[in-house]
Amino acid sequence: MANHALTSEKFGANDIELMHYAYISHVHTRVLDEESTVADFTRDLLKAMGYTKRDSGTLRTHREIPMYICMERRSAITDVCLLNAGNEITLVVQEHKWHIDDTNEPEPQLVAEAIAAFAYNNFIREVVVGRPIHDQQTIYGIIMNATAPAFYKIPVSKELADAVRRGEYPDSRTKVMTHIPQGPRPSRRSNEGMLKLDNRRIFIACFEALKALVLW
Repeated sequence: MANHALTSEKFGANDIELMHYAYISHVHTRVLDEESTVADFTRDLLKAMGYTKRDSGTLRTHREIPMYICMERRSAITDVCLLNAGNEITLVVQEHKWHIDDTNEPEPQLVAEAIAAFAYNNFIREVVVGRPIHDQQTIYGIIMNATAPAFYKIPVSKELADAVRRGEYPDSRTKVMTHIPQGPRPSRRSNEGMLKLDNRRIFIACFEALKALVLW
């Protein structure tokens, strides 16, 4: 990523288009009851940061992942997801769509997407490539409120996925870890997002750290 993106709040024509101030401003302009550009922005950000370099990953937007809940076929739809070189989903991204539904709770959606990703990954391993399935796998998640991210580490077990499929409570508790990076003005975190340079540096550092965990 161009260093200028981390040293100037407003950029010139020669800077990376992704981090252009006008682009970020547009992402923050969300219209009630309309789909926003948050998914596009997140995809472009991850791509610009090297999440897809050297064929190490593939980014998809609005990917529908089939899953079974209470023995009924359903699907979880990610806003963005990352498939690694082995065609396994290692990262799911969900936008906080408060501008469409003010009762929207993105965390349950993100966890459902992680469980669906786990089941998909085991299907790929067992049926497509003939490898042993995962008994447990960590799926990483991001919730984007405009350009302000929150990061999640979601351990999904076969026990949990099977319990969801059957519509039962699992015997073991699943502990999800969360990291919500804060800038100098926590109360304005979501409103400012990456519009402010000091916030941007903090958020970008978190995305950089995450990259090593999801590309394997």
